[in-house]
Amino acid sequence: MMDNDKQISEFKSKSGVKRILAAFFYSIEGLKTAWNSEHAFRQELMLAVPAAIVALLLPVSPLEKLGLIAVLILVLIVELINSALEAVVDRISLERHPLSKNAKDFGSAAVFLALLVAAGTWGVIVLPVMLR
Repeated sequence: MMDNDKQISEFKSKSGVKRILAAFFYSIEGLKTAWNSEHAFRQELMLAVPAAIVALLLPVSPLEKLGLIAVLILVLIVELINSALEAVVDRISLERHPLSKNAKDFGSAAVFLALLVAAGTWGVIVLPVMLR
C-alpha cells in the first residue's frame, strides 16, 4: 500500500488563506479563458447579464429574483463543467472514440437540461407578470 504522501498530487494547493487566494485567482483565470475560448460560454454570458438586470427590475419577490438569476448562473456553471470535460477528453486524445463522444454528448445534454430549467423558471415566474 502507498503512503499518503505519494497519493497526493504535487499540484495540490496550499492550505488556509493562501489556498483561498489561489483558488480565487484560478477561478478568475478560468473565467477569462472561458470568455476567450468558449463561444457558447460567451453567448450565454451575454444573455445572462442583461437577463439578470431584467430580473432585478421585475416586480417579483426577492426570492423570485434570486431564482431567476440563479438559473442563469446554473447554465454558466454547467457550461463551464462541459467545457472542462471537453478539454480533458481532447487532452487525452483527439482521436474519435465512442467513449469520448459519449462524454461530450453527456456534457452537452447537461447544458441543454440546465437551459430547459432556466427557460421553465423564467416562464413560470415572468409570464404571469407579463400577463397581468
